[in-house]
Amino acid sequence: MTHFKTLAEFMEAFPDEGACQQYFETVRFREGTYCPHCGHVEIYRFADGKRFRCAKCRKDFTIKTRTVFSESKISLRKWFIAIYLLSVNKKGISSVQLAKQVGVTQKTAWFMDHRIRHALKQTGKKLFGTVEIDETYVGGKEGNKHANKRVKGARGRSIKAKTSVRGLLHRGGDVKVTVVSDVSMRTIESQVVNHVTLRTRLHTDDFISYVRLGNFFPHQIVRHGQREYVRPGGIHTNGAESFWALFKRGYYGIYHWMSAKHLQRYANEFAFRFNNRTEDLTTVFADVVLRVSDNAWLPYRTLTESA
Repeated sequence: MTHFKTLAEFMEAFPDEGACQQYFETVRFREGTYCPHCGHVEIYRFADGKRFRCAKCRKDFTIKTRTVFSESKISLRKWFIAIYLLSVNKKGISSVQLAKQVGVTQKTAWFMDHRIRHALKQTGKKLFGTVEIDETYVGGKEGNKHANKRVKGARGRSIKAKTSVRGLLHRGGDVKVTVVSDVSMRTIESQVVNHVTLRTRLHTDDFISYVRLGNFFPHQIVRHGQREYVRPGGIHTNGAESFWALFKRGYYGIYHWMSAKHLQRYANEFAFRFNNRTEDLTTVFADVVLRVSDNAWLPYRTLTESA
């Protein structure tokens, strides 16, 4: 594996398109060569070193075929730089800034960002131990809107004008972040049961929709409404709230706005960086490239069409 700790070392590791091609081949064909069309393991390489042909279905393909990079005319080196920038910036990187640093248009950079996020889907691994549960709401403040665009009753935890995002944090470990359609008891209970193992200790605030969780799990409540933030025995939701603070700094300071349609991809991006916060840069980059190689192409029409 190519190792690097700094931007200078990264650029030395991938000085040209050939080095990127070789690295991506190593990742994608880590278990042996195969045809992405039919899965046959006998393939031929063209003399140009860039194209392949399957010995069974006789279809031609490149190392990008049926990956997130598929059908893209952007060089692998520019893709690698985009992956690097999205991985190392804790609060993310805007498409405007990415376009300047990679050397593409803002529209192309926006598409590159979302394709990479498409590969950062969260795993189905369940959380255990002590899990903190908290939520945030994404959307503009009603007080900042023009009077004729304000939504009546859209205050506090209302989802009339905002989108709710639920976070489950394994204390000292990973976080799972999910965009939810509502904040009802049934929705919350369903999410917790799907993502948390039995006998896990739950810590939440005093939001009424968390009340019945005690019927299924050991449940401790911190009463924020009474200005209680930490109880004896390490009972708090400070870890989850710290994650939301980082998420909101990215929202306000970098992206400024996240549409409800793409919000889950942004959530995946922040969760991925948080869950890999202790890993070295080489490992994180290799993980993203691996995910990119195993995820299918995301067409522009699919990305931009109405939800």
